[in-house]
Amino acid sequence: MTDIVLASGSEIRASLLRRAGVPVIVAPVRIDEQAIREALLAEAATPRDIADTLAEMKARKGSEKNPGALVIGCDQVLDFGGKLLSKPHDLDAARAQLRALRGQRHALLSAAVLYDNGQPIWRHVGVVRLVMRDFSDAYLEEYLARNWPGIGAAVGAYKLEEEGVRLFSRVEGDYFNVLGLPLIELLAYLGQKGAITA
Repeated sequence: MTDIVLASGSEIRASLLRRAGVPVIVAPVRIDEQAIREALLAEAATPRDIADTLAEMKARKGSEKNPGALVIGCDQVLDFGGKLLSKPHDLDAARAQLRALRGQRHALLSAAVLYDNGQPIWRHVGVVRLVMRDFSDAYLEEYLARNWPGIGAAVGAYKLEEEGVRLFSRVEGDYFNVLGLPLIELLAYLGQKGAITA
């Protein structure tokens, strides 16, 4: 059976795949995401295109390093009224992001691209729309004290699978996309291709 490689160091993505019975090999790749994102923004690329491009670049690089394997590249971006938010680099950045998002609507876009022998064979971008509740400054400070630095690895400074769920009044879309992987669609394709038992 063909190896399935995840070109990402995300423990959540690897765990989702393994719990779904996919024998995935984790082999993270490095690309200059910041430079690529800035170049795409300068060209007025949409958040969807940015997520898709970053996922594809990771899958392509992973495919170069793992010939003969099916390689999954992933990326997730947060679209806040057309502006992209990145992972907060420090506590002040996390505080500022959460204050900006408070009481507002935003979207998470989770892209996955599958490569086989240097060629893209499948791609999907899942979208989840979220509304953050208008929580108090006191709760914000308590939340940050309890959850930093863990939320520093999460775009938007929250993890819905943890206390971050308390920040929201509404979530519309597939929960797996919130976690950074369009899992249902990916499993369907892998099954159709015969890479996993369908």
